[in-house]
Amino acid sequence: MQLALSRKKENVETMSVKKKDRITDFFIFIFLSIGAVVMIAPLLWMVSTSLKSKEDVFALPPVWIPTDISFSKYTEIWSMGPLLSGISNSLIVALSVTIVGTFTSSLAAFAFAKLNFRGKNKIFLLLFASVMIPYPVLMIPQFMMFSSIGWVDTLLPLIVPGLFGNIFMIFFLRQFLNSIPNSIIEAAKIDGCSYFQIFYKIIFPLIKPAVAAQLILWFMAIWNDYLGPILYLNSPEKQTLQLVIANFNASYAIQSDYPLIMAASVVALLPMLIVFMIFQKQIIESIAISGVKG
Repeated sequence: MQLALSRKKENVETMSVKKKDRITDFFIFIFLSIGAVVMIAPLLWMVSTSLKSKEDVFALPPVWIPTDISFSKYTEIWSMGPLLSGISNSLIVALSVTIVGTFTSSLAAFAFAKLNFRGKNKIFLLLFASVMIPYPVLMIPQFMMFSSIGWVDTLLPLIVPGLFGNIFMIFFLRQFLNSIPNSIIEAAKIDGCSYFQIFYKIIFPLIKPAVAAQLILWFMAIWNDYLGPILYLNSPEKQTLQLVIANFNASYAIQSDYPLIMAASVVALLPMLIVFMIFQKQIIESIAISGVKG
């Protein structure tokens, strides 16, 4: 009798816990759904506005789905400013920096994590301490230096510094590499592999998910950069996409031509979506691996 009562009590407690878990999951789902709507609503409004007429933009109540959908602004933006050259300049800067910079950052992270050399930790701390220096402190000296060698109004000030790596990527990959056993490297050295062979045959395949996650974040930061280009670029044909869109905003916001501005913004957003779609598997794997190791 007591055993039956005990089992019944356990079943009641189990059902109570499951009920509480379902209620908790329900509220978490509601909270996350609200957050998703809040985050995606501005994006949907941007796309919707790019397809509207000027009258629909200021309509009350707001019109989410325009009655007359028009793609005319997407054809008009190409003749209203140097949009194509802005896209090509942004691609040149972003691709060259992320591809070469990711390679050099990976090599540096491998060296700091797995190689033994004198002053390794001190050099790494010195590099990482540089992130505490505010960019406005470096802005004027950098401009004077690039101006003295004739790099102003070229893409070189935006490209060359990034080719030597990104300290945040180096730090992230170094932490990731610290979890890889040194025995793998020792075994490869016994088999006669050089350090560079160890890197591209063993290490790099292991850190691909982490590299992909950092690469897309770095690409987004470079693609959306506004301060660097506005400091160094003057000629319209040398400007990056963010400067072109800023000029659109300054020129056409006065005319209340917000559909044109939003169409240009949608075009600027497309490369980000493409990069995310290409690397989404690696990004998810990186998050999963980081969660397991944490």
